[in-house]
Amino acid sequence: MDRQELADFLRSRRERITPADVGLPAGPRRRTPGLRREEVAQLAYISTEYYTRLEQARAPRPSLEVLAQVARALRLSDAERDHLHHLAGTPPGLPPGPSREVRQSIVDLLHRLPQAAAIVISATYEVIAWNDLAAALMEDFSALTRRDRNLVRRAFLGPHPEGRRLYGVSDREEFALSSVQQLRAASARYPDDRELTGLVAELLDGSEEFARLWAAHDVESRPTLCKTFDHPVVGPVAVNCDVLDIADRDQHVVIYTATPGSPSEEAPRLLSVVGTQRLDVPG
Repeated sequence: MDRQELADFLRSRRERITPADVGLPAGPRRRTPGLRREEVAQLAYISTEYYTRLEQARAPRPSLEVLAQVARALRLSDAERDHLHHLAGTPPGLPPGPSREVRQSIVDLLHRLPQAAAIVISATYEVIAWNDLAAALMEDFSALTRRDRNLVRRAFLGPHPEGRRLYGVSDREEFALSSVQQLRAASARYPDDRELTGLVAELLDGSEEFARLWAAHDVESRPTLCKTFDHPVVGPVAVNCDVLDIADRDQHVVIYTATPGSPSEEAPRLLSVVGTQRLDVPG
């Protein structure tokens, strides 16, 4: 534990945060830049005396719980949080489970792609962010529970409205194989995550196909470069499929775009008008 470096780091992070950033009134006669020590202690649910000793390089090694609370109070980034752990002599281990928190910049990116359907999926294939065109092409994810937004569960266990498995995608078999391989790799990265363990158990129990693919122990997959969605309103929509990795969150941005000049080029415009309405269903 490098007490002095830890103290200097905490002080520098504290001084960059304003009271307004954390919903506190500035108040009169504020002489220090950023937050006061007692304000950080209050936000971190620790005593002011202990936090003061941390900044004075006089405190014993903080516990993992205290480090987590201080990191949240100081709004540290992932890299800063890791650095905090190293300074405290407790290098961070693997996160206990897949991250479901999507950076705001990624959410903004999705909505700046008006002619592309885009989603963000977690390491367990849960759809955790999407834009309007993705909801129109696939499903209104905002109307679903977390459980029903998992694409692996959807592929193997349904539901399959009108016999269309996984939104009628043309590469359903390839997706099934790839998703099982990725899920097995995720299980190795997060062995203690109960939600992931429960998902695998549910799939093994409910799908012979999943159980067969799982038993192969494969962890490599090939990317799908294009696929066709069988949309109930606008018909077949052929799209290119590009996947961007968000390595620090173990997440993926999946972007679906129609090739310019192709028969499907008009589909995004039609879907942007149709939205999530089902025009084929009588009102």
